[in-house]
Amino acid sequence: MNKVADRPADEATGPVARLALALTAWSERWVPDAFVFALIGTVIVVVAAAVFTPSPIMAIVDAWGRGFWELIPFTLQMALVIITGYVLATSPPMGRLIRSMAGWPSTPRGAVAFVTFFALATSWINWGFSLIFAAVLARAVARRVQGADYRALAAASFLGIGSIWAQGLSGSAALQMASPGALQPQIRDIVAAGGVVPGGIITFQDTIFLWQSMTSVAIEIAVVTLVMWLAAPPPHRTRTARDLGIDLGEHDEQVPVVAGATTPGAWFEHSPILTWLVVALGGTYLVRYFSQAAAPLSAITLNTLNLAFLLVGFALHRTPARLMLAVQRATPAVWGVILQFPFYAGIAGVIVSTGLNERLASVFVRASTATSFPAVVSTYSAVLGVFVPSGGSKWVIEAPYVMQAAHSLQVHLGWVVASYDLGEALANLVQPFWMLPILGLLGLRARDIMGYTFLVFLVLTPIVLVMVTLLGMTLRYPL
Repeated sequence: MNKVADRPADEATGPVARLALALTAWSERWVPDAFVFALIGTVIVVVAAAVFTPSPIMAIVDAWGRGFWELIPFTLQMALVIITGYVLATSPPMGRLIRSMAGWPSTPRGAVAFVTFFALATSWINWGFSLIFAAVLARAVARRVQGADYRALAAASFLGIGSIWAQGLSGSAALQMASPGALQPQIRDIVAAGGVVPGGIITFQDTIFLWQSMTSVAIEIAVVTLVMWLAAPPPHRTRTARDLGIDLGEHDEQVPVVAGATTPGAWFEHSPILTWLVVALGGTYLVRYFSQAAAPLSAITLNTLNLAFLLVGFALHRTPARLMLAVQRATPAVWGVILQFPFYAGIAGVIVSTGLNERLASVFVRASTATSFPAVVSTYSAVLGVFVPSGGSKWVIEAPYVMQAAHSLQVHLGWVVASYDLGEALANLVQPFWMLPILGLLGLRARDIMGYTFLVFLVLTPIVLVMVTLLGMTLRYPL
């Protein structure tokens, strides 16, 4: 063929996509599993505590052992975020809704923007739900919209985890700050700063429900949706699911209908009676809980959110048998959280107990001003997030010295959490860890979609740094 004929194929992979593919290939060869990072981080922190603090080595060992199991409640809470999200997304009513929504977009480019928008919007509600819901939606749209690029649709389904999720109702850091028991007492004491922040609790009212946070969410939704609309390839560069050898079938498999009762003892498993009783019980409790709270928005915690999502999922699945099957299918996705979080808790125990947090906080103070600190936190959070791809476990490690530095510089503490969240989400665009739960469902590899996620990362990063700086200037210390 001549050069002119080859040109569309050559241009199909632009410089940004080629760089993303090169980085993906490098990471596949050289970057170990996220659990290995937890082990490496443990060694680094133990060595740093031994070198930079006066703590004897046995005291460091004791601090690690004491901290190791202190986050068991939070570990289960985060696992339930994933499980309840899956339960919601795979219910029969949600399946009908997805099939209906898949017919809304009429053009390939509009289809990519459509999936992007709903991935972002649902991730604000619950990132675990969004991850599954948006992936199933992408498959349904690919089935309905002829000529839609399957790689772009798949990437679009993931973008809520790379932008909005951490600023929403299931954002790990904000939930940890609002939930008693989600952080070690030593960290609460640092945040409290002798009574400046009562109990060391920072509620949603001072994090995700700040008008500054809501503004940043709206800006990110608009920017990311526009970027993906522009990034959708033209017809001669499109690769559909069929082009990639992926069989989408006729419809996505939701949690199947479980066969009815065959014995009197199994009748309760397949009857909705117990479902409605439990949903009524839990719903009544939640209504009473929030009606009795002085500030309902400030009363939102991980426990109340997980209970609400579980009750809704129970109602949508209708019977105990279907709910049990949905939870059973969701549990393989939580093994990484269960295995890794205790190691991050041990790291946090060493950082706090040895005084290493004070040394790290002094570095932040010297490198920042009150104005630049939110941008420094966002940048640091994004960089560390590439190596520790878990917002909750990362915050356990970072909170002691980041919040201490925030007190020293007198920066609004809730906005520091929001700035951390904005940076934390960016890391997911270049770190494939959280892509894994959906790649199997979509039938793709990380390298198939990272060209698009890396493009969003390049566009969104400077916008995030400008936002956290300018919006942070409108807030005053401490809350």
